[in-house]
Amino acid sequence: MIRNVRDAPVTGQAMSLEIEEVLWDKKSKFQHVIVLKSRTFGHVLILDGVIQLTERDECAYQEMIAHLPLFSHPNPEHVLIVGGGDGGVIREVAKHKAVKEITICEIDEMVIEVGKKYFPSVASTWTDPRVKLVCDDAAKFMETKEAKGHFDVIVCDSSDPIGPAEALFESPFYRAMNEALRPGGRISTQAESVWMHLSLIQGLFKKTLPIFAGVEYATTQIPTYPCGQIGFLMCCKTDNKTPDTCKSPVRKPPADMQLNYYSPELHSAAFVLPAFVTRSIDVARTEFARKK
Repeated sequence: MIRNVRDAPVTGQAMSLEIEEVLWDKKSKFQHVIVLKSRTFGHVLILDGVIQLTERDECAYQEMIAHLPLFSHPNPEHVLIVGGGDGGVIREVAKHKAVKEITICEIDEMVIEVGKKYFPSVASTWTDPRVKLVCDDAAKFMETKEAKGHFDVIVCDSSDPIGPAEALFESPFYRAMNEALRPGGRISTQAESVWMHLSLIQGLFKKTLPIFAGVEYATTQIPTYPCGQIGFLMCCKTDNKTPDTCKSPVRKPPADMQLNYYSPELHSAAFVLPAFVTRSIDVARTEFARKK
């Protein structure tokens, strides 16, 4: 049994899987990496004790974090992926024929190694000629001349705001991502669960509203994450032509695009939130409006 525990104010909640075999159990320079074979969810990737993906339900996360920003952009050509060493976001980004360049900045090479070895259906697109790997700290990479004003879409597939990903949830990193975007650019970042991290989500709005023209929260269902739900912070950089919102797709998936979870209808529905979440976000919006 693996217990999925996150840094959260909610106690007495856990999720377990029946495990058949431990396939990998090593510590990298940055975190503890485990791969398990489960009875019903296939192979499971765990970083520092937290489930990152399973073969059975990973599409609900990978497709939504990638396609929400991509399909809300009229012509995404240059895409940056922060984290995502398992390869799932690369797989989804590569499905967009308009994309000319996919840069992935992943600090932990061991995550890439186990992704290729144990999750071949996820790490299936590393050989795409558009893919460029940068093994470095994303916060440092974002400050380089190469990154400034270069990207149409940034997908930040980070782990939780503890350990190596902590800096990716702070204002300096959001400002750096904004500067790395072209006008009209979109950002999608992992933004935790409304059931367990509502104060953190509200805090992210307080940090990002002064930086971006549009900030929203979208949600997806995924059984092996705490409470079966996780969300994405969606941010837009204005260009005075493209709407400052990711709520509606401006393009539709072509008939030959293989999708298991995302659809245009689900895209719009992902931004419909429970009343208690909307109230919490509205607190941040009201506070920001008063300071302007």
